[in-house]
Amino acid sequence: MTQPSFVPIAEADQVRPAQRLEVPRRWQANRPAEQRWPVHPGGPLHGQPGPDQGYALHLARRFEDRLHLEAGESAEDALVGCALLAARRAALVGRAPSAPDLRTAFAVWGFLDEAPPEALVAARRRVFPSVAHEYALQRALADSVPDEVLRLKAEEVAAQVAAGTWPTAGVTGRP
Repeated sequence: MTQPSFVPIAEADQVRPAQRLEVPRRWQANRPAEQRWPVHPGGPLHGQPGPDQGYALHLARRFEDRLHLEAGESAEDALVGCALLAARRAALVGRAPSAPDLRTAFAVWGFLDEAPPEALVAARRRVFPSVAHEYALQRALADSVPDEVLRLKAEEVAAQVAAGTWPTAGVTGRP
């Protein structure tokens, strides 16, 4: 609204001239975390992006009372580690984690078996300590299981674990 020039107005109440904004420049991906190419980079320690991956940890807590842990193993490490594997398994097909993903992840490491093979328990003892608290260990654990194993159903994985054919010898899970 205009103000007549003959009306006395305090300086603070006068209308100020409008500020002109500059014309925006062309956008560039130059901030540190911005992805500069359309494909997610692959390789070790990059992860597998997928929708709603944090839900895997919520689902993993539902399995807590069914875990069979050996002496010295932490339930928190087992839950976090297997939630990571379940999230990666779901992301391989571009969906959010579900209970079958968790069953497969727990079957890979024999956490739902009452008597897992000794070689698998030895591999778990190398891979899982402190995984709930160290990001580098989490990434290494998630990368340690091949995609072919994660694409199997929980029953197929459990059969391989029971037969002793799951390759735990080469799995270190440590960066």
